[in-house]
Amino acid sequence: MSNTKNTSQSQSSQEPQDSEDSPPKKEKEADTNRRPTPMEILREARAQLAELTGLVPESVSSFEQTDDGWSLEVEVLELERVPDTMSLMAGYQVDLDGEGQLTGYRRIRRYERGRADARRGGR
Repeated sequence: MSNTKNTSQSQSSQEPQDSEDSPPKKEKEADTNRRPTPMEILREARAQLAELTGLVPESVSSFEQTDDGWSLEVEVLELERVPDTMSLMAGYQVDLDGEGQLTGYRRIRRYERGRADARRGGR
């Protein structure tokens, strides 16, 4: 009979207990209903692009909210060279939905790190 007692004690000890670290259920529900902040969107976009392409984002040069969600231009290092000014960089347009989930991306330009953009409009 002591074996039965030990079994019931071990089962009750395996039941999840509320810890001081976990927020109350109402706060958890509110978190799922709230809109992500722009900084959360930015971080999530960089992380998702890195996971899909294997390239590490270095900076975000453009960030705007659209009717469908968000659009960013993210600069990444595509090919590291020596000296560093000869490394190949690329700008990617990254589109996200309103929740911050990546819906598409495409490379829109590729350039050497040490090169400035060409002037536009004859200036």
